[in-house]
Amino acid sequence: MTHARSERAALCDLLDQLGPDAPTLCTGWNTYDLAAHLVLRERRPDAMGGIALKSLAGYTASVQEGLKAKHPYPELVDLVRKPGGVYGVLPFLDDAVNTLEFFVHHEDVRRAQPEWEPRELPADLEQIMWKRVAGGGRLMLRRSPVGVVLHRLGGGVTLGGAQQGPKVEVTGRAGELLLFCFGRQEHARVELAGDADAVARLKNAKLGM
Repeated sequence: MTHARSERAALCDLLDQLGPDAPTLCTGWNTYDLAAHLVLRERRPDAMGGIALKSLAGYTASVQEGLKAKHPYPELVDLVRKPGGVYGVLPFLDDAVNTLEFFVHHEDVRRAQPEWEPRELPADLEQIMWKRVAGGGRLMLRRSPVGVVLHRLGGGVTLGGAQQGPKVEVTGRAGELLLFCFGRQEHARVELAGDADAVARLKNAKLGM
C-alpha cells in the first residue's frame, strides 16, 4: 500500500471512530466539514478553485455545504475512503498529490483530540516530507514576517520567510516541520530559537499554501 492510500485509510478509520462532530485543526471545521472538503477536492473539480482563490471561496463553501446536505456523514467518509476523480484513475497522481494532503488532514484530526502524541513515521515518508519542505519552504513561508531557518533532525537545513530582519530557527523531524510550514505552528512538535518577539510573530503568522 502506498503512503497516500495508508494515510487515507487511517484518516477514514479515525473519522468513523470519532463521528461527525469532533473538532479538527482546520479553523471552523468539524470532522463532517473536513470529510465534505476532501470529497469536494477529488470529486467536484468545478468547485476546487475556491480552496485557493478568495474570489471563488463562496461557491466552494456552498458546494461543500451541499455535499453535507446530500450525504449523511458515513456516506461522505466512504466516498473519502475510495479515491475518486483523476486521482483514482491515475494511481501515480494519487501518490504524488495526496500523500501529504492526507497526512496533514490526518494530523488535523488526531491533534485536535486530547492527549495526542506524534506518530513514528516510516523513514521513506519522512524523506518525502523533507523534500517537500526543502523544495517548497519558501512558498509556504512566504507570508512569514521574519526569516526562518528550518533544521531537520537527522540532517538538512533550508531557509524561508523574510529576507531581512531577525531570523527564527525551527528544529524538528521532517513531518513536524511540514505541519509547521502548513500553518499548524501551535500543534507542531518543534523547537524555536530566536528573539522572543520574532518567535511570537512567527507562531501567529498565517503560513501554508
